[in-house]
Amino acid sequence: MSDSPTVAVLGGGIGGLTAAHELAERGFDVTVYEANDRVGGKARSIPASDDDEPLLGEHGFRFFPAYYRNVVDTMERIPDADGSVADHLVATSETLVSGIGDLAVRASTERPSTPREWLDAFRPQIAGGSVPRHEIAHFLSRLAVLLTSCQERREDEFERTSWWEFIDAAEMSPAYQKHLAASTQALVALRPEVGSARTVGSIYLQLLFGQFYPDRPAERVLDGPTSEVWFDPWVGYLHERGVTIELDAPVTAIESDGRRVTGAVVDGERVTADYYVAALPVDVMRRLVTPELRRAAPSLAGVEHVETAWMNGVQFYLDRDVPIVGGHAVYVDSPWALTSISQRQFWVDHDPVARSGGEVEGVLSVIASDWETPGVLYGKPARECTREEVVEEIWAQVQAHLGPEELPDEARVSHFLDPALGEGEGGLTNDAPLVINTVGSLRHRPEAGTEAENLVLAADYVRVDTDLATMEAASEAGRRAANAVLSRSRVHARPCEVWGLEEPRVFDPLKRQDELRYRLGLPHPGEAGHDAWEVLHSLRP
Repeated sequence: MSDSPTVAVLGGGIGGLTAAHELAERGFDVTVYEANDRVGGKARSIPASDDDEPLLGEHGFRFFPAYYRNVVDTMERIPDADGSVADHLVATSETLVSGIGDLAVRASTERPSTPREWLDAFRPQIAGGSVPRHEIAHFLSRLAVLLTSCQERREDEFERTSWWEFIDAAEMSPAYQKHLAASTQALVALRPEVGSARTVGSIYLQLLFGQFYPDRPAERVLDGPTSEVWFDPWVGYLHERGVTIELDAPVTAIESDGRRVTGAVVDGERVTADYYVAALPVDVMRRLVTPELRRAAPSLAGVEHVETAWMNGVQFYLDRDVPIVGGHAVYVDSPWALTSISQRQFWVDHDPVARSGGEVEGVLSVIASDWETPGVLYGKPARECTREEVVEEIWAQVQAHLGPEELPDEARVSHFLDPALGEGEGGLTNDAPLVINTVGSLRHRPEAGTEAENLVLAADYVRVDTDLATMEAASEAGRRAANAVLSRSRVHARPCEVWGLEEPRVFDPLKRQDELRYRLGLPHPGEAGHDAWEVLHSLRP
């Protein structure tokens, strides 16, 4: 029998698998318990039929911007064929920002090479050019304040300020509100009115500067369905490292004596280990936090205050390939904050023609991020629709942007809607909500290493640098969880490397100056001009 410390990883999403990966490579005896019939959590692929080689549907398309470092490093360490899983990442070339009425902008996602291209890369991409220049200048000035502010100010002042308030969206034109204030909602499931300026602004800057990294593309996607090109090779590698993976194994209890975790109930059976990695969704974790567990790990009380939203997708299988754009399309006039990607142009080995008997040639994957605003077809928010109504509404909103000529009704063969969405008496239910950032929520997010000596966390509500429910945040949480286990064990091995968010070092001197001002109780230098702007704006008739 091995004398290696045993680890029970409760949850087989990206966070749990990352922790298992890092700990197995450092000699731990790891078992992963996953509630679904395949690993990957919200990122997994799901068969759309019972065929031997079915078309695959997903919760939504996978998006790898340049600031994703942790998750890409893990992919580079998963062998596949003659290389690694990271070889399945392919760069996009452009983004379509589409409005209704032939209002569209195509923005390059490739590294600029001319002065004009550099200027275009910094300028916000706005369909129709409808935002006044002075408002664009004001928006950029607010970004400059954020970029030159110290970390302490961000975690204090900007954490308590919404993105909407920080960029003065309420005082601006409707075009400013739509194209600049709400532009992040299509990428992450949050409303600018509730997301903190610290988090939304930081991610906005990461996406902006991603185009200028010389060593990695601004954004990449996978060249096939996630499970086939990533999770299946990952499972194979973990098995080679001695990891046991139990599927269809839901966690129904985490037992505690008030000091530490004493066991877990998985699919009706009690399991024990030296260490426990809770990599469960926040809605599941809430049900498992007993008074005894809260005494052992008081920081878990914060999970009750973490908010969630919906961000789910549908894949339309088409009888023709409709590339649309060489990357993502953002539909700025869609009430449900839709984004899409036409998959076949990127998928190399996943041939929908062969898998559909020749019926399907194109796959359009669409994600809806706003489930509270009434749609254009039925006049209801997505939450109040049936599954079929959601599909038809999403199709209608995309078609209103692209036009029936580019996306004709007769092209539709079938579709796959995220199975996490179910129908209840009052509308839809969602088994896979997404943790969202809200103003002041940082204080509710526990560290990966809890106060209980044998319990660590690797989930999307953990306090990490990214601070958004993304694959990168999950990977970072998994690494921090593994390091917490390592620091508490008798195993002597190097810690996992963990990457945080990076910003150009040229701004460091200004951040240090602001750090001194913050500690003296002084405002950021850029706020003096902002205060004057607010006074002048308030005097306008």
